[in-house]
Amino acid sequence: MKRADLLGLRLFHAIVAQGTLRAASEHLGVNASAVSQQLKAFEDSLGTALFVRNTRSVVLTDAGHQLLERTRHLMGEADAAIAAIKSEAGTLSGPLRITLPFRAWQICIAPRVAAFQRAYPDITLNLSIDEDFADITDASFHAGIRLGDVLSGDVIAKSLSGPMPGAYIATPTYLDQFGHPETPSDLLAHRCIRHRQISADEIAPWIFDIDGERQTLAVTGSLVFNDLRSVVDAALHGLGICWSLRAGVAHELDRGQLVQILTEFTPKRSGFYIYFPRQLQGLPRLRAFIEHFS
Repeated sequence: MKRADLLGLRLFHAIVAQGTLRAASEHLGVNASAVSQQLKAFEDSLGTALFVRNTRSVVLTDAGHQLLERTRHLMGEADAAIAAIKSEAGTLSGPLRITLPFRAWQICIAPRVAAFQRAYPDITLNLSIDEDFADITDASFHAGIRLGDVLSGDVIAKSLSGPMPGAYIATPTYLDQFGHPETPSDLLAHRCIRHRQISADEIAPWIFDIDGERQTLAVTGSLVFNDLRSVVDAALHGLGICWSLRAGVAHELDRGQLVQILTEFTPKRSGFYIYFPRQLQGLPRLRAFIEHFS
């Protein structure tokens, strides 16, 4: 349907509902002469008159009656749909679709999600656990959560956590067998379990603070995963050294299952941020989520 026809149909139904062109103009918030001109243009496009008009009233022609009967339900459904969307958008209910990596769930969301559910029982959290940097608009997400240093500058982002210490880790058994690295360059002689970033299709660099400077090291190893949980799981099986956010492996470190190495060379990563399209920044359920978890 052409835009002009849609506007003409909306005008036609407003005139029918209000009874006169003047009343329709007040209802639509436009002047009476504009209503008259728009109606004439709509009738000209149809090739027939829809009303018999005089100074006091309008009466439907046969064509007008036919158009009214055939489109009344369509306009009613459209009005109901628009009203429903406005109602849902303005309430703290409905689905909230968010993409996030597992560590963001584990560190930022899981410890406080029960309280969120108690506070907002009508919001359904639909969480998609994914290491890839998702295009939230194309994938129909309301928002995404990622480390701040991987976000671009063209999104709105709100902080959910402070800076996150990293950790290079291995099992005691592996380190007893192959030795404890004392400097980052020692890793070149070790089995390093690496992470492939899906969106960039490249191996994530291993980053170190050396002599006050941030430097990367091209480590090697025969195991590469696209999921950081699998990287850590492989390390837990004694298969080599890997990197993780320290908070994500705190339990394993406390129990002695893993040992942190090269602590003096290990930098912090930017904290987790929630990012979302500009047009959704006023969505009440998204605003509630951000306020609760930030």
